[in-house]
Amino acid sequence: MARATARHILVPTEEKCNELKAAIEGGADFAQVAKDNSTCPSGRQGGDLGSFGPGQMVREFDTVVFSAPLNEVQGPVKTQFGYHLLEVTSRQD
Repeated sequence: MARATARHILVPTEEKCNELKAAIEGGADFAQVAKDNSTCPSGRQGGDLGSFGPGQMVREFDTVVFSAPLNEVQGPVKTQFGYHLLEVTSRQD
């Protein structure tokens, strides 16, 4: 069964999401940006979501996590919770 590890940043607006993505692409540390900005409790761990399989996260997450290139920031990804930046750190198919 496929498994992935990922980290994310959750914010309320697409504008904020794009602002943080630009900061990370400009050299800001993903984990620190997550700690400073994410509204998800995982932000305290730098956005780390641990390991999970398909169907354990919302559909929009699964689509990105199980198809996106590793170690590249993806997003904004809109879910019912807000806007996310996602980074897949490992995946086993």
